[in-house]
Amino acid sequence: MISQLVILWTDGLVFLLLLVVILFGIYASRKAHLRGPWRQVARSRVGMGTLVVLSFYLVVALLDSFHYHPILDKAGQEEGATATQSVEVISLFDGLVEGLRERQEKTYSAPLATRLYAKENIELPDGRVVRDFPRLAYGGAHLADPETEWLPDILKLSAVGIIKGLVVSLAVANLLIILLAMRSRRSFGAQGRAVLRGATEIPWKVAFLTLAFMLVLVFWSAELAAKYHLLGTDKVGEDVYYQALKSIRTGLLIGTLTTLVMLPAAILLGIMAGYFRGWVDDVIQYSYTTLNSIPGVLLIAAAILMLQIYMSNHEFDSLVERADLRLLILVIILGVTSWTGLCRLLRGETLKLREMDYVQAATAFGVSNLKIITRHILPNVLHIVLIAVILDFSGLVLAEAVLSYVNIGVDPTMNSWGNMINSARLEMAREPIVWWSLAAAMIFMFSLVLAANLFSDVVRDAFDPRLRGSR
Repeated sequence: MISQLVILWTDGLVFLLLLVVILFGIYASRKAHLRGPWRQVARSRVGMGTLVVLSFYLVVALLDSFHYHPILDKAGQEEGATATQSVEVISLFDGLVEGLRERQEKTYSAPLATRLYAKENIELPDGRVVRDFPRLAYGGAHLADPETEWLPDILKLSAVGIIKGLVVSLAVANLLIILLAMRSRRSFGAQGRAVLRGATEIPWKVAFLTLAFMLVLVFWSAELAAKYHLLGTDKVGEDVYYQALKSIRTGLLIGTLTTLVMLPAAILLGIMAGYFRGWVDDVIQYSYTTLNSIPGVLLIAAAILMLQIYMSNHEFDSLVERADLRLLILVIILGVTSWTGLCRLLRGETLKLREMDYVQAATAFGVSNLKIITRHILPNVLHIVLIAVILDFSGLVLAEAVLSYVNIGVDPTMNSWGNMINSARLEMAREPIVWWSLAAAMIFMFSLVLAANLFSDVVRDAFDPRLRGSR
């Protein structure tokens, strides 16, 4: 029996956004004014390095966007019996890291620990009760004597993970060098030497080094996470490393789907205001000025409160679908409140383009307004749209953390860096301090936002006509 596929609202939007990106890539490859800047991005060392890092985040998010009902009791069913499906909804990523998802301890444990973080009363076989740190059910359970075997085991697993990462990195690098050699019609050795010297047009050496670092990090963490809780456990014993990985999808959805919601309004209204002017411009300006006057946090809080009333009066098949609806509403509200800045930029650019000679000539020859906008205005403002979208991504990822911290963000049952930081607020005030939930959220969020900011700087430099003209 095949597991039943479940398509959530946000999953559908993810696939729609992926389709839009692919279509835009095909369109950009055929336009010289878009193909040239993207080539400049590919020639940048920072651009290639950050693109590799962002690709790893993207792969995790896409794997976490395929949801289905798992099959129950596959091993215990009688031969020929019909398999039953669980009402639980999990993702393909959950299936791949099933061990991290199902291994739950009693309460807090430190990163790579073999015992709980707090002392408890332990009854010995002879009936005596002592107060000590109990052994974990899963973390380091394979060790007979943790006090003497822990460090050698950590070093052994780390070495195995690093070696696996290096081997896979070399295999991938050799495969890519072969493809590059076939494309450039050079020998494998000549192409490899060119890559190592950095003599290629695209900085493949930086891309390979970044890829090797990320693969070593992935295999190293996988080896340790299989035997220990790499980043510890939280109050209810859930693996913090698993929570941080699951939060990648939430952060990327907030950063990307919000743009899918706000782009149509920003592009349409911005171009209309600048092109038609008059009363159309006045109405659009009044609309986004009024919307900007409303505090965004209050608008989001009001929408979330109304949504909670709706959700309390309706039944959902699973908690995942309930949390997904709240995430969708949050994305829509953020999109509604964030389109005004881009709209203002496009209005100003359209006012300038409207007075260009080729637009005036098209108007004099009787070309319709729709054709002028689609053929002359829209292609010449796409660089502004692209720059604004990439620059706003980091701010939206951080906005989710802030909103979840004040309990008006994503659903508490959904994994997100904001929810991890919100729960860590109480953990930092206890004794002993539980610091790893906050540290894990900050590390993952910092890496994503830093890579996105560096990549956005490269894209801005490549697409900004003033910067291109100064070189």
